[in-house]
Amino acid sequence: MGSQQRSQTTGAPQAVSTPSDALTSFGSLTDDQLEAHLKVFRYGAFDLTEAVRPAVDLQIVPRQGFRHDVYVDPTTNTKVPVIMAAASRERLFDLFIDMIDTLGPVVDVVLETSHYHSGGHQDHYREHIDMPVLKSILYDFEEMLLNDGCTGIAVLNPKRQQEVQFDEHKLIIAYGSPLEPYERVLISNDVYIDKDIRFITEAEHVHTSSDQLYCQFEQLTMRLGMESDDDDDGQTC
Repeated sequence: MGSQQRSQTTGAPQAVSTPSDALTSFGSLTDDQLEAHLKVFRYGAFDLTEAVRPAVDLQIVPRQGFRHDVYVDPTTNTKVPVIMAAASRERLFDLFIDMIDTLGPVVDVVLETSHYHSGGHQDHYREHIDMPVLKSILYDFEEMLLNDGCTGIAVLNPKRQQEVQFDEHKLIIAYGSPLEPYERVLISNDVYIDKDIRFITEAEHVHTSSDQLYCQFEQLTMRLGMESDDDDDGQTC
């Protein structure tokens, strides 16, 4: 999850580039210009959450839709079919909940944080949680999950080898066959296939977070009874 995050948690944003893009868009801005850019959340009929913003020169203009892709496991070279989707804020969280509902009554959960982890991230795990319990907890933390640019979550069914990810960029990514149930959920939420869609991750962009959101993340890990792969998170609430 989240291979491109480079975020900080002071509330001040930090620009991020993909390997093919130089940091040019944000570096030339004054503080006032950056603040003005961060306030822009609407692009046509598409509303972003507070978690991420595109490049100032709008190399990619955010829009709603999904496309098919393939994930190649770097260890085994196994190819896994993928759907990547972007949805406007007003439907985004309910769409994610509908997507994870396809995974079955009992699932595993991974929470990912890049708070205070420069150039990396920390994962928290919970196995075997009932779906109704998980959904209830996630709704309690809806605002944090939508608006924290340092938090991602994945819900998975290992027996089916299927996973739905709500990443730090607030994209929804579904892995594993069959993909048809995911497609039906997307279309029922007015998110349609767009073979030419490009996502905010495919160009320079910026993440934002805050100490308050980090503390809410910590509360969520406790509610989920999670274990971490790294005991030292570098910050206390």
